[in-house]
Amino acid sequence: MATTDSIPEVTGSDARHGAGLLVVLTAIPLEQVQSVVGKLTGSLPAEDLIIAAPGTILKEEYPSLRIVPTAATNASWMIPASEFVSAYELAEKNQAGAILMLGAECDSLSSQALSELANAARAPQSDLTVPRYDLGAHAGLISSGILYPLARGLFASSVRFPLTLDLGLSLRMAERLAGAARRLTGPTQGEALLWPVNEARVAGFAISQVDAGPRAQPHVTGVDLNAILPLVAGSLFSDIDAKAAFWQRSRQLPPLSTPIPTPESATQKPSADVTAEIAPMLQAFQLAYSNLQEIWRLVLPPSSLLGLKRLSATGGAEFRMPDRLWARIVYDFLLAHRLRTINRGHLLGALIPLYHAWVASHFNVVASGTDPEEHIEAVAAAFEADKAYIVSRWRWPDRFNP
Repeated sequence: MATTDSIPEVTGSDARHGAGLLVVLTAIPLEQVQSVVGKLTGSLPAEDLIIAAPGTILKEEYPSLRIVPTAATNASWMIPASEFVSAYELAEKNQAGAILMLGAECDSLSSQALSELANAARAPQSDLTVPRYDLGAHAGLISSGILYPLARGLFASSVRFPLTLDLGLSLRMAERLAGAARRLTGPTQGEALLWPVNEARVAGFAISQVDAGPRAQPHVTGVDLNAILPLVAGSLFSDIDAKAAFWQRSRQLPPLSTPIPTPESATQKPSADVTAEIAPMLQAFQLAYSNLQEIWRLVLPPSSLLGLKRLSATGGAEFRMPDRLWARIVYDFLLAHRLRTINRGHLLGALIPLYHAWVASHFNVVASGTDPEEHIEAVAAAFEADKAYIVSRWRWPDRFNP
């Protein structure tokens, strides 16, 4: 089921100048390509599809299918900026009317989910189509604790997973993302991240969110939280900085035309005994509280430091991080990133144990009987309610300095 998140004064995409849907499958192996194509052709005419994938697909199996051989990419958990450039150029060259980009492990999506994503991508009233996954209570927590709350609080977006491996694009959305990607320079361009939801909100383009159900998450070899969180948070912080003129204006969260149902796995509570799971997180936080005071004092105002002091004396199942405290911590780290208060690598490293503390708190809240999505929505609402705080600090950053 698709819902729309749009800016009222701007309508959806202009009419597509082509009829075909370009499906980009550059980050998945051949067997997954065949599985995805089989699911798509089960509900869509093969002649409406243009498949861009590495290698070839047996033409005998899909004689009416247009195939565009492309080079394989190493992307596993994100879409690199360069992929948006390639997708737009392929769409222009092949006169596609819209684009559906699917990432690693996308064959785990159901036929219905793939069909709805494809149909929403082709719909003239949508420029950006994003899925809402059913990942379970313990998955996608960087999105739950940082990405979604920031997107909702600053950009008034209800998109649950702002950084996704699967998305549909109108041609004008693809063109905008390709332009943004080309502006990224330097040797790291291929690994740079783009934030399609933020781009769509700034441009006034319409966003559709599709309930996509369960999805397997890609296995990231050799990369852990200590690498992923600074990369993702740092990229988002930079994007927020670049779009400050947009988000500092007052905006209301657009109502969804049809509420998205709570994912089934969100109602499946984790075991009430989460002590063993959260113990290492709390140990990391308490160790950081002893060792990172010098850095945290440069970033956080006295009120937040006092809140952390109280938390450091709490443990086990009683540990709770107030939603407003977490919102202010993230907002103050965002500001410090903008001001380069300290080396950005050290800054984002100092955020990791605080994120661990939030995750431990989230697990405790869920173990106590609260629906996981209900808690995540409460966290996002705290970011939204405290937007005036970051706007004030952004304009007068010295006001709260000790």
